[in-house]
Amino acid sequence: MLLSLCLLGGALAAPALTPAQEARAVAIQKNLRCPLCDTGESIAESRADISAKMRESVREQVATGRTDGDIYVYFSQRYGNFVLLDPPKTGPGLLLWGTPLLALAAGAGVLWGLLRRGRAAAAQQSPEPETTFDPYLTQVQRETRARGPE
Repeated sequence: MLLSLCLLGGALAAPALTPAQEARAVAIQKNLRCPLCDTGESIAESRADISAKMRESVREQVATGRTDGDIYVYFSQRYGNFVLLDPPKTGPGLLLWGTPLLALAAGAGVLWGLLRRGRAAAAQQSPEPETTFDPYLTQVQRETRARGPE
């Protein structure tokens, strides 16, 4: 009986959202990480108690008319930028976004330099056409020419 009253009380306290608000709340929940889950689950997927409280907080904030940005700021101030599945692309978050791109550009530069150096070395070492053959191959070609067509 007490459990059913607690559940009923919790259900009454939950704000009623319009379908548009509900969709917005779910989208926000999918972009917030569960602070306790090791697998990096969003609070929408997690079954942890803290995720349930965070989901309820998101719903309450959406019901009061707060913007998505305000809600993300609220959670990042409370749990740090770790809680954001899509970290901001400014400040320290920019390093997370920029490092792979810089590594890719550096790798492309190194590869381009190696290929260019290889072509230059090959152009400098190109020997005379007659010396490119193996001596045995040269002898076979001479003998074949001496015999003529069969």
